Amino acid sequence: MLTGFGKFIDGFLDAIDPNHSLNSIDYYVEPSQNVIDKLGWVLVRDKKVLCVRSMDKTLFYIPGGKREIGESDILALSREIREELKVSLKTESFLFLGSFEAQADEKPPGVFVRIRCYEAGFSGELQPASEIAEMKWLAFPEREQLSAVGKLIFDHLREEERI
Repeated sequence: MLTGFGKFIDGFLDAIDPNHSLNSIDYYVEPSQNVIDKLGWVLVRDKKVLCVRSMDKTLFYIPGGKREIGESDILALSREIREELKVSLKTESFLFLGSFEAQADEKPPGVFVRIRCYEAGFSGELQPASEIAEMKWLAFPEREQLSAVGKLIFDHLREEERI
């Protein structure tokens, strides 16, 4: 069931795509209590991906975090990476990698995490900060150390022959 805003978006999409050549889900995803919406920064070097682990967790994940109200993806991800890794992302270099969704770790069945991933250049020296206990470069064979959604991101990078 769509919210009022969702109905507005659906009507707008009907106007710009009257033949429904693309499903409205391709344009707009209705917010849900069962989906944790996050952003991720994917950094690949020498066939390995930069991953982080929080102090209270055992699994690694792609660095990033949640948007604050009114923040764009670029502003939110830049803020999160600055907080987690003490580097500045170069906003002009952002490149959308993809959106990935899987069962959220340590959450009840049916609660999913959706991560919109970007690649971007950066300035500064990578250093774990804030709630980050460990920073590690992981290769594809080490993907079992990742969260479920992290494994999907690694699978995608493997399909692209990047790792």
